[in-house]
Parts: sequence; structure tokens; C-alpha cells
Amino acid sequence: MDINSVIIDSADPDRLAAFWSELLDLPVAARGGPYVWLERRNGFGVGFQRTDGSKAGKNRLHLDLESDDPAAEQARVEALGGRRLTEYDPGGFLVMADPDGNEFCIIPKGSFELDEEGRADYLT
Repeated sequence: MDINSVIIDSADPDRLAAFWSELLDLPVAARGGPYVWLERRNGFGVGFQRTDGSKAGKNRLHLDLESDDPAAEQARVEALGGRRLTEYDPGGFLVMADPDGNEFCIIPKGSFELDEEGRADYLT
């Protein structure tokens, strides 16, 4: 099997799709029923599904987004309505949340070191 898409639940999928569309530079490609889809890239899709429940607790799955300049991307995420989750700073990863509170990491392109505890070093 292959991964086809990542689907993110949201009370307002249009609003969340607009955030991710801007962040990933992928236009909204389709709407249907409770779904909003971004344009596919490299055969991989990102969609947003309307749900009644709100997010509770830490995500069990998150995206790692790579960037040449994680700090600049942090500022862009915050300007788009996301926020940094500083409670994860001891792990050395730049952990952000979208407007619905879904966690994701911004990591540098290329390799970076991890210590024996799995902590990153690229924020120092």
C-alpha cells in the first residue's frame, strides 16, 4: 500500500485549508461534502474534513515540514494564525500548531544531529 492523503479534522475546514494552502503554497483544488482538498503534489494529497468534535490532547501523528530557514517559517506560521508550542522546546524541535491546534514540526532541510534521548540540535 501507499499513503494517498493526510486528512485533518476541523470544525471549519475552509478556514484551516486556507491556512495550510498559504503555508504549503498549494491552492485549494476541490470541495465536496464535508471535505476541502488542496492541490496534490508528487501524488500526495492533503484534505480537511468537517467534524463536530474539537481536538483533545497531543496529536498521535504530526507532519514534519522542512525549510532552509526554520526561524523565518516560524514567523510566517505565526503571521498566518499559527503559534509556537514552547512546551516542546526541551526536545530541540521547532514545534508549531495550526489555528486548530494541530501540531507540526519545522525542521531544517538536510541532516541534523539527534542525541541519545532523541533531542535535536538545530535550534541552538
